[in-house]
Amino acid sequence: MPVILSGDRVRQVVATLEDTYPDAAPELDFSNPFELVIAVMLSAQCTDVRVNLVTHELFARYPDAQSLASANIEDVESIIRTCGLYRNKSRNAIAASQMIVDRFCGEVPASREELQQLPGIGRKSANVILSCAMSQDAIAVDTHVYRVSRRIGLSDASTVLGVEKDLMDATPRKKWSQLHHLLIFHGRRCCKAHKPQCQTCTVAHLCGYNASRNKSSSAR
Repeated sequence: MPVILSGDRVRQVVATLEDTYPDAAPELDFSNPFELVIAVMLSAQCTDVRVNLVTHELFARYPDAQSLASANIEDVESIIRTCGLYRNKSRNAIAASQMIVDRFCGEVPASREELQQLPGIGRKSANVILSCAMSQDAIAVDTHVYRVSRRIGLSDASTVLGVEKDLMDATPRKKWSQLHHLLIFHGRRCCKAHKPQCQTCTVAHLCGYNASRNKSSSAR
């Protein structure tokens, strides 16, 4: 069971992560909401580096929803093949583009409920789009955010939605979007799934997981 931190310790964790990762920001390349919708869709089970290579070619050929909506699926598949799950992703990318054109007059919708109507876009992806492309306050809980939040002690929820709610309750609204990036950076660079680097972690002295681990070692 995760050790839940007090409000003061949560504030210290966030401040420390801000100092540790001043460059924390989206790592998917995009220049408008439509590009982010497609990039987020392609990022499932794929690295951001790979997605950025693929979308460079994809957006050169299909720069907007109108062009991708009428694309030949085999052509899209050939471009995004290296992203994995490319058949499903190609279908979703074209279908989402068609919905953006037909239902939303060519503009990416700016609400979570409407974004989640797009094929291939769930709550986490919708929150990424709202936060990064629409400048709205939102916390997207991916595998890194879920793991790091529970490990440090920002949440003890057993569901993604529960972790999202705990993070929103524990932090000021104006911090939500940046916290998403901070936790991802920390999860990728330090608090890794199988080998967390507690010895070099800047929030180890505040971390519930590290405290429990030290307590267990002392009791042996």
